[in-house]
Amino acid sequence: MQNLCDGEQKLVIEGTNLRQVIDNLDSQYTGFKDRLVNDGKLKPNISVAVDGEITPLGMIQKVAIDSEIHFLPAISGG
Repeated sequence: MQNLCDGEQKLVIEGTNLRQVIDNLDSQYTGFKDRLVNDGKLKPNISVAVDGEITPLGMIQKVAIDSEIHFLPAISGG
């Protein structure tokens, strides 16, 4: 995902839930939302960790002002 954010490893983005964070990311880095979201839901090949825990709540997951969010694309293996 770094390639969508001009190579930045850490960003400070406002929002009280994942939907707002992703919308705000997309307003700064066009195309970010398209990589993560389809029909208003996280794509099935994307997991999100908030403060070190994978969340099952998707876009409605609440986040704190100091939350650390990681977007994790699925990795296939064998």
